[in-house]
Amino acid sequence: MNLKQMAGEKACEAVRNGTVVGLGTGSTVHFTIVKLGQMVREGLDIIGIPTSIRSELLAKEVGIKLTTLDEHPEVDVTIDGADEVDPNLDLIKGLGGALVREKMVASASLREVIVVDGSKMVQKLGTRSPLPVEIIQFCSGRTLKVIESLGGRPVIRMTEGEAYITDNGNFICDVHFPDGIEDPKGMEIALNNTPGIVDNGLFLGITTSVVIARDGELEIQGQPLG
Repeated sequence: MNLKQMAGEKACEAVRNGTVVGLGTGSTVHFTIVKLGQMVREGLDIIGIPTSIRSELLAKEVGIKLTTLDEHPEVDVTIDGADEVDPNLDLIKGLGGALVREKMVASASLREVIVVDGSKMVQKLGTRSPLPVEIIQFCSGRTLKVIESLGGRPVIRMTEGEAYITDNGNFICDVHFPDGIEDPKGMEIALNNTPGIVDNGLFLGITTSVVIARDGELEIQGQPLG
């Protein structure tokens, strides 16, 4: 069993019978969803809210019943991945392209359990990963200039020679900070006050538990899973 699978499956211990579960997006949470599907087949009764089309398709494939935030506006627990986790359990997310839906589900969750391998742990956000920012396609060039004025170097994400398009029909720009993000909260506010920006990949003050797989072992930071 690899590190990602270890972390992804361990997080399932946070799920109880009869709960609404946010289903994150990414390679580690893939193992969580597959394991939850197995648990459902063994009798676990849950309803899932996927944070991306990709997670929705996988959840359906493994037999998890699905709902929406409109039908269930309070989520008992969400399990998701992250691109960076700092000592305060603040995150950068969005390299998987689903940051807006992930943040919507996370903000509605009583508990947010993050699953990562040890390489994602950092002392300062923005030092390992760029900060994904979802932006409206209309006049995106001007939006990039505003982001640049905040101290970052924004680059429109490309895939197969074309601009990457999110599930919401928008662009993502990956913003690079040479020395990391000095003031994550201030940066979050500045970005979200910029017209043309839908949301950004800073997840601050949301995480309750982090499952870390490194050196062949699992470590839990924050609240216990059970």
